[in-house]
Amino acid sequence: MSEPVSTPCTACNWTQERQNHCGYKSHVKIIHDAGNRAAWALGSALILKDRGPGSPTYEVRNLQFVRDNTTIPVPVLIDTWEEEEYDIEREERRGNTPRTFLLTRRIPGETLHEAWPKLTAAGRANIARQTAEYLQQLRGLTSPKLEAIGGDPIQCCFLFMQNEEHGQDVEKQEKHSRTSDVLWPQGPLGSDDELWAAMSQGLLMGVPEAARVRLRNRLPAAGPYTFTHGDLSDVNIMVKDGSLTGIIDWERAGYFPVWWEYVGTVIADSPEDREWKTLLRAYMPEYSTAFEWWKDYYFLCRDLESERASKLLEEAGNESR
Repeated sequence: MSEPVSTPCTACNWTQERQNHCGYKSHVKIIHDAGNRAAWALGSALILKDRGPGSPTYEVRNLQFVRDNTTIPVPVLIDTWEEEEYDIEREERRGNTPRTFLLTRRIPGETLHEAWPKLTAAGRANIARQTAEYLQQLRGLTSPKLEAIGGDPIQCCFLFMQNEEHGQDVEKQEKHSRTSDVLWPQGPLGSDDELWAAMSQGLLMGVPEAARVRLRNRLPAAGPYTFTHGDLSDVNIMVKDGSLTGIIDWERAGYFPVWWEYVGTVIADSPEDREWKTLLRAYMPEYSTAFEWWKDYYFLCRDLESERASKLLEEAGNESR
C-alpha cells in the first residue's frame, strides 16, 4: 500500500515524501515574509527578494541613491529582473503582471531583532547612537516635493491612513502594515495643504468639521521634505559584535515630512521593536509636537470612542461654541 502524498510546500514545491527519500539539506531558506513577498538567504553570502505583483518597489534606485550620497552601509546590488507569475505546482507561467526579483550581497551579522536579547543596555544604546548618526546624513537630502526618487508617488499606510468608510480594506492594510502591497500611492505633493488633503481622507466620517479644522491648524510644518527610510524596525537593522553593520529594506524610502522618520518610530511590530524605537528616538532630532499630533490623527482615523479621540472631540466642540 502506497504512502499518502503530502501537500507540496507552496514556497519550494518539496514534499515530506521527497525529503524522506533524499539526503539533500537546503541552504536556500526563507528568512522573511510579508504579504505577497519574501526574502531568501542563498547560502551565507546572498539575499534574494521575491516580490509579487502589486504596488511598485523603489528599492533599486533607493539603494543606489543612498550609496552615492551617504556612507550608510546598505546592501550591494548584484542584479534585478522581472518575470511573469509562475505557478510552482503546475509548473507553468500565468498572467501578465510581473514579479520583481532583487539579488544583493548579504550584510554581515544578524538582525537587531535576533541580537536584542543578547545585548547589554550599553550595547543597545551604542547601536541606537550609531543608527542615529548614520540617519543624520539623510537630513541634508531634501526635495521641493513629497515624492519618491524620480518623481514617483510615496507610499505609507500610516502617514496616509484609509478606512472602511472610504471603501478601503483597513484590516488587510494593517495586517500587512510596513511591507504590504496594500498601499495607496500619494503625490508628488508640494505643500502642507496638499499633504493635509491626502491625509484627511483617512479621518472617520464622525469627525466633525470643527475637529478637522483644529487638527489641520495644528499640522506641523512638513518642510524641508527630507529623504527618509521610513521603517527602522529591528528586523531592518543589521549588527555584529555589538556594532551596526547595515540598514536594509529601503523599498519605501523617499522624501517625506521632515518629522516622519522620528514620528514613524511610534509604529512597532513587537514589544522588543517598541523598546528599540523608544531608545532610538532618544538619539534622533526631536519632533515631539509632531509625534503627539500624529497620534491624535491616528485615533481620529481609527477609534472615535478611544480616550484620546474623545478628548479631542470635546476640546474641538468647546472651542467652536
